[in-house]
Parts: sequence; C-alpha cells; structure tokens
Amino acid sequence: MKKRISNLLSILIPLLLGVVLMIYSYNSFTEEQLQEMKGYFLTADYNYVLISLLLATSGYVLRAYRWKYTLTQIGVVPNFKLNFIAVSIGYFVNLSIPRSGEVSRALILKKYQDVPFDKAFGTIIGERIVDFFILLFFIFLSLIVEFNTLKSFLLSYIPIGKLVLILAIGFIGFLFSLYLYFYSKSKFILSLKSKIEGLKEGALSIWNMPSKWEFLTLTLLIWLSYVLMFYITTFALEETSSITFGTALIAFVIGSLTVAFTNGGFGFFPVLIAKILFLYHIPLEAGNAFGWIAWTSQLIIIVFLGLLSFLLLPFVKKNK
Repeated sequence: MKKRISNLLSILIPLLLGVVLMIYSYNSFTEEQLQEMKGYFLTADYNYVLISLLLATSGYVLRAYRWKYTLTQIGVVPNFKLNFIAVSIGYFVNLSIPRSGEVSRALILKKYQDVPFDKAFGTIIGERIVDFFILLFFIFLSLIVEFNTLKSFLLSYIPIGKLVLILAIGFIGFLFSLYLYFYSKSKFILSLKSKIEGLKEGALSIWNMPSKWEFLTLTLLIWLSYVLMFYITTFALEETSSITFGTALIAFVIGSLTVAFTNGGFGFFPVLIAKILFLYHIPLEAGNAFGWIAWTSQLIIIVFLGLLSFLLLPFVKKNK
C-alpha cells in the first residue's frame, strides 16, 4: 500500500509542479506583453520552432550519452535510459534553483545505481568545467567578431566597479579556504576534504579516460545543437529572419549566460535578447517577441521531458 501511494505521489507531484509553474509564468506577464506575444505567436512559422525543439532534444540525448564516458571511468556501468531521465529532470529542477539540477542528477544515480554521491557529482562537475570552457570560447569569439558593437552594451550593463570588488572578495575567500583546507585539523574540515577527494576523482575522470576525444567530440556536438537551435528559431519571425549567424551567436551567448545565472532566464532572457538585437536594428517589439518565442519553446521542451522523466523514473529498476 505504501509503495502504491509513493508511486502515485511520484506521478502527481511533478504534474502539479508543472501546472503551478505554467500558472506562475502566465500571471507574471503584463497585459501589453500578452497582447504583443499573441500577435507574434499567431504569425510565427512554427516549422522552424519545431526544428529547434528537435535540436534541443538531440542535445539531451547527446548529453546523456556523453555521461557514460565519465561514469565508466569511475567504475560505473552506464545506463543510457537512466542518464537521459536524470539529465531531463536536472534541466527541469534548474527552473526552480539555478544549478540545482546537477545535484538532482547525482542523487538519482545514488538512488538507482548506488553510485556514491560525491563521485557522481564529480563527474557532473567535470562535464560543467568542459562546458564552461566551450562557453568561454563562444564569448571570446563573439567579442572579437563584434567588439565595436558590443563595447557600449557591455559598459552599460556590467558594473565594472562592483565586478572588481566581487572578484577581490572572492579571491581573498579562495585564499582563506585554501589555508583551512591544508592546515585545519577540525573534524568538519577533515570530513569535507574526504568528500572533495571524491569530487576530484569524478572531475578528473575526464582527463584520465582513454576516450577523452570521443567525449570532447560529443561536447562540441552538444553545443553545436544549442547554437543551431537558437539560430533556426530566428527564422520563425520575418523581422528576425534576416539577422546574420554572427548576430545570432552573440544573442545566444547573452541568452546562455542569462539562463545559467537565473531561474532558467525567466523575465531576463527576452529583455536582454531584445536589447542585443536592437543594436543590429531589430525593433524592440520584434526582439522581445522573438525572445519570448525562443524562451517559451525551450520551456515547453524542458517541462515536457522533465515531467515525462518523473513519470518514468518509478519504473526504473534499481541495482541491488
């Protein structure tokens, strides 16, 4: 009886979370935004949106498949279905608390494959480190290609003084943490060091694995699917269909940073995308509409795959 109730709750709770999320998103729009979105949604070419959703799904598949390399390196027999479910749930959970999805991925492997949490989380950290460097590459590429256009935008929206202060405080905190890590004898620090060693094993699994080039190739394919997903969506509206791939790349970088540091980019993504496109003579109204269409379409695939994965998770067999 308890097992049936548990399975039922595992199905109902994700569905209720999805409904609450949709209602919250709808109520956050102003009347003007709703009317503007309605007009552009009615005239959008959804064939391009559908292609972008297929590319987004391929990114999930590639990410789930890529995970097998780091898991194999730490002695885990990969389960592609479980990896895909964990990745999908991770994206869904990230809508609530940024980067909390990585924790949920490791917890799912802990529960269903009995993988130590610190090692599973370490493999995810290793993935994110590689992804971070790929994102840095796109950032620098965008700055080089469109430096003159972006300079005024960056100086207007990035508080340089505050950024320097935060970096200085962070550097001092980093040095203090290193001192505690190497010289403190407290039980808490010693326990923390043992956990960090597990994280290091997972993170370093990328550099020690014999299939590192296959891993890096999959990483490039994942990011290529992200960029193409964003670029193809620009053809959904006549007003944005004429922008160049370079312009789309810059907007993609800004959008990626926004999603990474907020709750899935909610509220910020369309505004910043519109401001970037406005630098290239795209009307603010069209830029906002494109931002909402791009963001909403990705929200749909995140919620759909996330809820579907929650529904399938109770049927995954656990390792004894």
